[in-house]
Amino acid sequence: MSFYDEYVKVNQFPFDHFFSTITTQDVKKVLQKERLHLEDFLILLSPAAENCLEEMAQIAHYRTVQHFGRTIQLYAPLYLTDYCVNKCTYCSFSIDNDFPRRKLTLAEIEEESKALVKMGLRHIILLTGESRLHSSVDYLCETIDVMKKYFSSLSIEIQPLDAEEYRTLVARGIDGLTVYQEVYNEEIYKQHHLKGPKRNYRYRLDAPERGAKAGMRSVNIGALLGMDEWRKEVFFTGLHAHYLQKHYLETDIALSFPRIRPNLGGFQPKVDVSDKNLVQAMLASRIFLPRAGMTLSTRESAELRRHLLPLGVTKMSAASSTVVGGYANKEHTHSQFEISDKRSVAEVKESLRELGYQPVVKDWEILTHSS
Repeated sequence: MSFYDEYVKVNQFPFDHFFSTITTQDVKKVLQKERLHLEDFLILLSPAAENCLEEMAQIAHYRTVQHFGRTIQLYAPLYLTDYCVNKCTYCSFSIDNDFPRRKLTLAEIEEESKALVKMGLRHIILLTGESRLHSSVDYLCETIDVMKKYFSSLSIEIQPLDAEEYRTLVARGIDGLTVYQEVYNEEIYKQHHLKGPKRNYRYRLDAPERGAKAGMRSVNIGALLGMDEWRKEVFFTGLHAHYLQKHYLETDIALSFPRIRPNLGGFQPKVDVSDKNLVQAMLASRIFLPRAGMTLSTRESAELRRHLLPLGVTKMSAASSTVVGGYANKEHTHSQFEISDKRSVAEVKESLRELGYQPVVKDWEILTHSS
């Protein structure tokens, strides 16, 4: 059974009715358990669980330290190109947005690499718009050859690929994959992906599994919160992570909880996801999936990230730029979305130490089968 089969089966569940029947006592019973089932996860996502967030936070913090210690891995995104063939309602890179597009040359990639090294970072995630012409596997391989001289870990967040293409990138030096489904609700997905290969819901949904099969050391998934009811979206994200953990024991599975940020297209979220909602999503997910990594990006403010840190976070971006070539050359201004935490790497490290955490910039070394 594929994850899509599980999604279709569970999607028939009467979520709203179920949530309306849950009481605070039901939540407290779940919090006494060591291992949770899917129904328990739903209970922790229910409105009734808002009355138990403090108790949930204590459990989430304990389980995070138990499995990950008091360490936070730091990374930065590097945008290689903003060319995209998709028409998506919520993204600045959408093909119908008119702005000068860019693609980094190998010389510019070298400059960006040197700038990131000076900042003290060794884990980088490579991002592109979704255009096979401008961000081909060959181009990515050439990029990896340049960057693996500088960094201990390289991940990708690009258009979904076939399993064999993922294997090619793994052999070249990629060890991590991030794929956001954007929205798990298949009908709403169609409403926001109007043109281009990204309209293929199933192909995108299966991409994390293809990456795991291809040998990715880590796979990170998530929904872009704000396009559908957040409790359901977080539930399906957790269900997806649970499926991947069960079938790919050697792959580290991680979750992200990105909320829609201001972008060139001016898209406004259809559903408000408050800070309190975000806290509950993270706590419920950590308690349900104690071994899953949890990534927190600079989409959120510095102050909020400080408060969210003990709730299950294991990985954070620092000094991020969502502009193509945004580290060595500060003149370009067309970003994918606006970031909120603009602190330097040094400032993020200092803040982590003040809170009793050890910032980690390297915990992996690139191993390649070919060059």
